[in-house]
Amino acid sequence: MGSRVLSLRVDGELLERIRQHAAKRGMSVQDYVVRTLIRDDFDERFKTSVDETERLGCWGPAAGST
Repeated sequence: MGSRVLSLRVDGELLERIRQHAAKRGMSVQDYVVRTLIRDDFDERFKTSVDETERLGCWGPAAGST
């Protein structure tokens, strides 16, 4: 998988906060932002999967309420 360039315009205060978060983790700003986006994407996909499973009644609140 190749890499592509994404250019963002970010407020100075936000960039400084991102730099601080990245530094606390010993990461570059680029790595921190990419990992944050990957984690958010995973969380969203995981939640969708859980919601779909509950809707099908395979586990969770939907299974106990029938």
